Amino acid sequence: MQPLWFDDAEVGMSFDTVGRTVTEADVVNFAGVSGDFHVLHTDAELMERSDFGQRIVHGALILSMVTGLRGRLGIFDETLIAFAEIRTWKFRRPVFIGDTIRVRNTVTELIETSTPDRGVMVQRVEVLTQRGEVVQDGEMVALMRRRADA
Repeated sequence: MQPLWFDDAEVGMSFDTVGRTVTEADVVNFAGVSGDFHVLHTDAELMERSDFGQRIVHGALILSMVTGLRGRLGIFDETLIAFAEIRTWKFRRPVFIGDTIRVRNTVTELIETSTPDRGVMVQRVEVLTQRGEVVQDGEMVALMRRRADA
């Protein structure tokens, strides 16, 4: 994919990532890295009897996967200066081991800055499962490069 420069972006444009299946290894590794060994994520026997019926994936793991999936698009490789903010992030539904998630991104705001070589891009970000359910959503704000000839 071609790089997405601030100057080429338009409010309303959207792009989806590829899917990624959440595995047992993902959950175990994230628990080890984060130190979050809560029973919601680690006790299959207990969670089988819970309202969820099975272990749920760490919400923060899914958010981390979102950044990775967005990065795989390649459109920000040359143009992203900094990831500036996450706004109003909501964890709407549980994600389970074996679910496949993908990310829908929609540009909602483009803000010029006082520095001519950059601008701020706000995107509505939705995480969907293979069933089309939105499980997490919010806004991500990034500082983006502008074209030198803009």
